[in-house]
Amino acid sequence: MTLIKSISGIRGTIGGEMGENLTPIDIVKFTVAYTRFIASKNEAKRLKIVVGRDARISGEMVNDIIEGTLLGCGADVINVGLCTTPGTEMAVITHKADGGIIITASHNPKQWNALKLLNEKGEFLNDAEGKQVLALAEQEEFVFPDVDNIGKVILREDFNATHIDQVLALKLVDVEKVKARKFKVVVDAVNSVGGVVIPALLRRLGCEVVELNCEPNGHFAHNPEPLPQNLTEISEVIVREGADLGVVVDPDVDRLALVNEDGTMFGEEYTLVAVADYILSQTKGNTCSNLSSSRALSDVTVAHGGEYAAAAVGEVNVVAKMKEIGAVIGGEGNGGVIYPELHYGRDALVGVALFLTYLADQGCTMTELRKRYPAYYASKNKIELTPAIDVDNLLLTMKERYAHERVNDIDGVKIDFEEHWVHLRKSNTEPIIRIYTEAKSQAFADEVAQQFIAEMKAVCNL
Repeated sequence: MTLIKSISGIRGTIGGEMGENLTPIDIVKFTVAYTRFIASKNEAKRLKIVVGRDARISGEMVNDIIEGTLLGCGADVINVGLCTTPGTEMAVITHKADGGIIITASHNPKQWNALKLLNEKGEFLNDAEGKQVLALAEQEEFVFPDVDNIGKVILREDFNATHIDQVLALKLVDVEKVKARKFKVVVDAVNSVGGVVIPALLRRLGCEVVELNCEPNGHFAHNPEPLPQNLTEISEVIVREGADLGVVVDPDVDRLALVNEDGTMFGEEYTLVAVADYILSQTKGNTCSNLSSSRALSDVTVAHGGEYAAAAVGEVNVVAKMKEIGAVIGGEGNGGVIYPELHYGRDALVGVALFLTYLADQGCTMTELRKRYPAYYASKNKIELTPAIDVDNLLLTMKERYAHERVNDIDGVKIDFEEHWVHLRKSNTEPIIRIYTEAKSQAFADEVAQQFIAEMKAVCNL
């Protein structure tokens, strides 16, 4: 498997040949390159870098290599150990570090791992900065510091409790109001770090918690992407336990999916929609999500008198657009909530706390709340990439075929029809082309998706 190098980090499968997988040599190479990049912005300054990881089986091994490499490059390390992606981002901010490395492959299967690279603001490097790191990784000349100037581990700490404190201190998180509802919540954390953090957060909010797949051993109990087809177990447990809702997170806890009290899906796309509805009811302003996200966010934003903007897929792109338009809430339709009042990063903890505050305030059930929002249905599909597929030519062909419709090509090709849309793009995290559609019925969304898959395969002679 070829290493994937993108705005989502350096990721690959563990083991195998150097340069083709994420091997120890590759981990060292990219860590050195990242350290050189951060050093170039902080001349004559001793660097301080935060390191955190999810519970993947390879996480400890990758962590030890990265930590040792950073020390060898003369950087001091704050190691927060088993920590969420948003928690590691907050640790960079809290400790006023020069950057951070998150060891996680997010929703990818257990054989994958990755290095996600942060700047001094606890935000992901942008595309131009990422390319600088990649260029530095190809340079073979680098003088390492002598023994008197190697780095030190200046702190090892569990940052998760601090992150929870920071979330609960937000003005629009009403802890007492949530406690009064005494929610019963089932949590599926796919046996990663969310199994430590999400139950702790919920108990601080006075919830009764039923833990499902919450042992952080890295052996994912099911496909770790929080999509409906992977969440049958939690649906059954919610109904059996008579719970008020279910909370599902991915391995690094930046995505949040919610399940209704009757076991049906609230809808991954509607996590951000509901949270935005609450924020906009309290704070006037604009919103932003990526091109693959539901139209429902735009509908809710307009209803509150705000303006909506779309960005290319990728957290760093959404963050840039949010800053540009002054968005008070934003994120990605995959369940990623970005609330600038705390930090510019997708954060499932923030999503849980804000959502439960809103649900408690409204005094309704999950299904009742869901019925308030426009009924859109998504179909998320993919085509595996092969050497025979010329992705750029394929997307250009599709763009030209549908030039008479509203087409946005800032990230792949998005075609907006009157009653539905289609987004075709190469993934930043897997060797696939994603085909996302949204329509006013599931059947039609699926039909459109299959139509485009067939059309694209015909173009490629597959």
